[in-house]
Amino acid sequence: MNALEDLYLPFKPKRKTKATAARDKGLEPLATIIMTMENKNLTEEAAKFFNEEVLNIEDALSGARDIIAEWVSEDIGTRNSLRDLYKQSSVLSSKVVAKKKEEGLKYQDYFEYSEDLKKCPGHRLLAILRAEQEGILRVAINVDNELAVKIIEKNFIKNNVKNESTEQVSLAISDSFKRLLSPSIVTEFFNTAKAKADKEAILIFSENLRQLLLASPLGQKATLAIDPGFRTGCKVVCLDEQGNFTNSSTIYPHQPQNQVKESKEIISKLIKQFKIQAIAIGNGTAGRETENFIKSVIENNPEIEIYMVNESGASIYSASEVAREEFPELDLTVRGAISIGRRLMDPLAELVKIDAKSIGVGQYQHDVDQEQLKDSLDNVVSFAVNQVGVNLNTSSRHLLRYVSGIGPKIATAITNYRQDNGPFKSRKELLKVAGLGNKVFEQSAGFLRIPGAKNPLDNSAVHPESYAIVDKMAEDLSKPVKEIIDSDEVRKQIDIKKYINDKVGLPTLEDIMTELKKPGLDPRGKAEVFKFDENVNDINDLKVEMRLPGVITNLTKFGAFVNIGIKENGLLHVSQISSNKFIKDPSEVLKLDQKVMVRITAIDIERKRIQLSLKDG
Repeated sequence: MNALEDLYLPFKPKRKTKATAARDKGLEPLATIIMTMENKNLTEEAAKFFNEEVLNIEDALSGARDIIAEWVSEDIGTRNSLRDLYKQSSVLSSKVVAKKKEEGLKYQDYFEYSEDLKKCPGHRLLAILRAEQEGILRVAINVDNELAVKIIEKNFIKNNVKNESTEQVSLAISDSFKRLLSPSIVTEFFNTAKAKADKEAILIFSENLRQLLLASPLGQKATLAIDPGFRTGCKVVCLDEQGNFTNSSTIYPHQPQNQVKESKEIISKLIKQFKIQAIAIGNGTAGRETENFIKSVIENNPEIEIYMVNESGASIYSASEVAREEFPELDLTVRGAISIGRRLMDPLAELVKIDAKSIGVGQYQHDVDQEQLKDSLDNVVSFAVNQVGVNLNTSSRHLLRYVSGIGPKIATAITNYRQDNGPFKSRKELLKVAGLGNKVFEQSAGFLRIPGAKNPLDNSAVHPESYAIVDKMAEDLSKPVKEIIDSDEVRKQIDIKKYINDKVGLPTLEDIMTELKKPGLDPRGKAEVFKFDENVNDINDLKVEMRLPGVITNLTKFGAFVNIGIKENGLLHVSQISSNKFIKDPSEVLKLDQKVMVRITAIDIERKRIQLSLKDG
């Protein structure tokens, strides 16, 4: 792209510049004379160009230099030489704007900062650029100016030639570098570095989102979900085994109301009335305090499990069009609690309703190229949905739209058909849906599941195109398909090589056999209960060298953020992950939602920063 821009530069329409003004005054021939660098009397030559706008020698020479400066700036060889210099030795620097010190305290690491641009990691560049955008920092990319000018002079000034003309060319070169070339190349390098940082950040965000979407679900259990709060109380909702909303209430077990007894009675009553099997608590403000309160309520019900749920994006969902459509009569806070409960039951089905950028599992997602980010995240969501598969009879249109081949329009048509005709009895019935033709069926059918269907293959990842192969296997064994699925012994009798033909190869047959072994198996596993240290509820409870259990909530290039059971997440820097080997990227050894034991190495209460280590943890 840079090469193409360089070629186009001399022909590019320009706004009025110093060079165009000089040309309009008729000074281009004088610039040409100077550029020959012959030993001429420039006073005499310049005098020939006097007119109403060129009144003296300096006017003439200054205008000629402006034209030469533009020629220099448009020279491809010169631009490439400078690019090499910037690539090898440019320095990124930042300084705080004096009046913004207090406001920009979180950026204080960059108040007086410089680093070789080529060594600056993407996350650091994005942080500096964000601070610049907020008016906190002034940012620059610089090189050795004298060296840059010398490089340009080598391209234009003949060796050992010194006369009036070369002096004028030298002045024009200095002006060209300062006024034209340097700003242009710096902008180019800022854009290139930013694009590289964007790509890295988008990859990290995409991988984090993939892991979050594929987090282990609780499954179908009657769930009580709580969106915790102090002053405004805790919003409590009950969901049945299918995630349907059945009841809502508000309790005030914390300060300032401190209605502990009344709150206990409400929770106990709801647990009994709705036969609650699990409790989901949002991990935001008052999360730990609410968890401790709930533990005191259910101490005689050990079979009920408590889960702390990452509530990032729940408030975004509660105010969204999707939430208003699902629960038009409910308050925002109640919708948020429903989202927390459903996120525990099936993270994938709930998270697809939220704009992926709002989930907050990346670095600087609001600073990167938004179009690239959206495309990448949409692909990740589609990948996750197709990997897990979806229940054709219970999935929302928001989930169905991400199935391969099915977009928003067909997803709506499927849910409308289901509403009018009842649940689907077979995959073939999909062909009755308006707008869903053979091509869409071919793309989507393998990812859609129908539990309890007459044909057991309809609840598997086996595509309808391959049903005939399985039917042939069953026929050859004189067994029903269900028996092949249920019995290891029966499957061992199948020689899959017998079924290879010009349309079906060995890899396809191996995939079919794997799926028959565990049809419709959810690859995500099951949600596990995790317990934080009960003695830690606030940053003031922490001490250096304390060891605590935690959960990885976010992965970045520079480290991982860990929830240790308080409002503030701790930072596990990449250098603190392993004492046995060099770790370049945290994702090499860590994953989202991973349980870890960390050691506290530093606490900054004023800035609410906690430094962690896995070494000896």
